[in-house]
Amino acid sequence: MGTIISVANQKGGVGKTTTAINLAASLAADYRRVLLVDLDPQGNASMGCGVNKNTLEKSVNDVLMGRVPITEALVGTVGDFDVLPCNSDLTESEIKLLQFNRREFQLREILSQVKDSYDFILIDCPPSLNMLTVNALVASDNVLIPMQCEYYALEGLAGLKKTIEDVRDSLNPELFLEGIVRTMYDGRNRLSQEVSEQLFEHFNAELYDTVIPRNVRLAEAPSHGMPALLYDRRSQGATLYLVLADELLTRQRKRQRRAQRLAKKQEKATS
Repeated sequence: MGTIISVANQKGGVGKTTTAINLAASLAADYRRVLLVDLDPQGNASMGCGVNKNTLEKSVNDVLMGRVPITEALVGTVGDFDVLPCNSDLTESEIKLLQFNRREFQLREILSQVKDSYDFILIDCPPSLNMLTVNALVASDNVLIPMQCEYYALEGLAGLKKTIEDVRDSLNPELFLEGIVRTMYDGRNRLSQEVSEQLFEHFNAELYDTVIPRNVRLAEAPSHGMPALLYDRRSQGATLYLVLADELLTRQRKRQRRAQRLAKKQEKATS
């Protein structure tokens, strides 16, 4: 059964979509079966994977509204992973989901139909807290937070963690914070260094070691409709997203081993 990860941050412009696209491509390059769900009405993740949002016949909006099954809306990409694309039509779901029974669980029920077909399902969330974001968090096992090392991003992190905790307490008790990834990092900038140090001090366990820098190739790749790994495999950005994928897989294996040890201890205690 696949792991569903929301790539989320309530602040825009922090590298969220870039992380979703390039992490999907990097996991696929490691022979993992990956689905990227574009849940941002801007449709940037779709375009960044080479899917023209302006010519979509079926999108995530149609799936959420129950007009088509999810399998009919999936699109393959040059990055060897699938995309559930979207465009501005998704604003319909943002409004009409409020009228649904079990409205927070709509995406979860849809993804359950294909979860066994993928090792990872990544959800590129909108940069706001709305019904789409709540649906993503309820559907997910983990949340990955890309975060630019600047003051306002740090200020918003507490609010995002509170949102995750609220969803865990009321709607999805199995949801937990996968980690925080520093993005668009400029080591020459003193503020970036200071924010990074504060993150290390307060969120050491959740903070990923991999740091994604500002990189020209990462910025250029979306305009060519491809992940950086395909646009320029030797670029620093592409390389570091491969490292990020490896770190994510390593953390997942460690959690699985801890869970297995705990299960064995509980089994011995009850026998």
